[in-house]
Amino acid sequence: MAFGSFDESGDEVMSEINMTPLVDVMLVLLIIFIITVPVISHQVKLDLPRAVNQPQELKPSHISLSIDPTGQRFWDGKPVDDATLDANLAEAAKKEPQPELHLAADRDVRYESVAQTMAAAQRAGLTKIGFVTDPKQLQ
Repeated sequence: MAFGSFDESGDEVMSEINMTPLVDVMLVLLIIFIITVPVISHQVKLDLPRAVNQPQELKPSHISLSIDPTGQRFWDGKPVDDATLDANLAEAAKKEPQPELHLAADRDVRYESVAQTMAAAQRAGLTKIGFVTDPKQLQ
């Protein structure tokens, strides 16, 4: 604690903190918390209803679209031309939930055919496009 001294140099500034007001404030706050905590934790017993929640796994359908090395497109295994492909894509985009488009292209197909197919799907409004690949077999 800081006490004054009887030196003649009474003009010096006392550089120590007076702890007495801080201790007083802390004791008052402690008493306030001791009194209010039992009031705050007062609980009302309620008999709440119970709900049973079972998640429904709704898997959206998928459309298999394949492209062979010549650029011919196959909708679920059936060959389609450009007009039929655009109509099928537009019809699939209107479904709720929207089906996933699984695009499988041959290794030797030109990228132009793949890009045109993806652009047609985007124009139709399909947002879920996945690429089907053949993973390498490790031996």
